Amino acid sequence: MRARRIMTNLRVADIEAAKEFYTGFLGLSTEEFNLGWVARYSSPGGGANVQLVTGDATAPEDSVISVQTDDVDGAYEEAQRLGYEIVHPLTTEPWGVRRFFVRDPDGNVLNIVGHSD
Repeated sequence: MRARRIMTNLRVADIEAAKEFYTGFLGLSTEEFNLGWVARYSSPGGGANVQLVTGDATAPEDSVISVQTDDVDGAYEEAQRLGYEIVHPLTTEPWGVRRFFVRDPDGNVLNIVGHSD
C-alpha cells in the first residue's frame, strides 16, 4: 500500500465549539468538509490539516489517523493477507468514500480511505 496523505483525527466533544480554536487561533481557515460528526480544516496552502471527530458515524471505533490511498481495495487485501485485525470492513460509505479500519500492532485504529476524486 502507498499512502498519499495522512491526516490526524482529533477527538472533540463538539465540532462547532472546537472550530474557532483551529480556524481562528491556528489559522486552518479552509473547511474542506463538515458532516456534523467529522470535519476537516486546512491551512490556505493545504500544508497543515486536522480532522475533528465527535464519533464515527458507521464504524464501531474511532480512528486516530486517516490514510488516503489510491488503491483501498488492494490495501484491504494486503491487510488481510498480513493478518492485521480489520476493525471495520471495506465499505463504500454514503458520503462517497470507500474505506476500512485496521488496528496496528500497538492497538491504534487507522482509517484507510480511498476517494473517488
